[in-house]
Amino acid sequence: MEIDSLDGVPAVVAPEGYRIRTYREDDGPHWRRLISQGIGGDYDEAAFRNSVAGSGGFDPQGLFFAETNGAVVGTACAVWQDRYPRDTGYVHMVAVDPAHQGRGLGRALTLSVLHRLRERGYRRAVVQTDDWRLPAIRMYLGLGFRPRMTHESHENRWREIHRKLGRPKEAPR
Repeated sequence: MEIDSLDGVPAVVAPEGYRIRTYREDDGPHWRRLISQGIGGDYDEAAFRNSVAGSGGFDPQGLFFAETNGAVVGTACAVWQDRYPRDTGYVHMVAVDPAHQGRGLGRALTLSVLHRLRERGYRRAVVQTDDWRLPAIRMYLGLGFRPRMTHESHENRWREIHRKLGRPKEAPR
C-alpha cells in the first residue's frame, strides 16, 4: 500500500492511558515479543538487528513504542530502503499486543512513523501487510494509503478485501 503525500498527515493522538515514545537501548526484547505476537514467528536478537537496529536505514528516533502503566504494548518503525524511490519511506513492522488491539494504537504508531518520515524529508510512504489483516488494512486506508498493484493477482485480491471491509464499490487502483 502507498500514500502519495505526507503533507497534511493528522496529528498523533495516543489513546487515553497510553503514550508513544521512541527507542531506548533496552527495547530489543519488547520489540521481539511484540513482533512475535503481532506478526508471528520467532524473532530473536539477530532478527532485531537484521530487521531494524542493524539495517542501513535504522533511525532510533524512528522506532516507536506505545506504553501504558509501564508496559510496552506496541511498536512501529520508519525505515528507508533502496528498493523504493528516494522520496519514499517505509512503514515497517507495526504490531500491537493482542490485549491492547482495537484501541487506536496502530493508528497512533503509524502516524508517528509518517511524521518521522516527513521530518526526514520523505514525501511519500509505503507499507506492506497481509490480505487477512483486515483491521490493519482498514486503518491504513483510513490514513490515506491506497493499494499498490505490483502483481497480476492484486486486482482480484483487493476486490475481495474491499468486499470483506464492506467497501464493495471501491475499485482497486
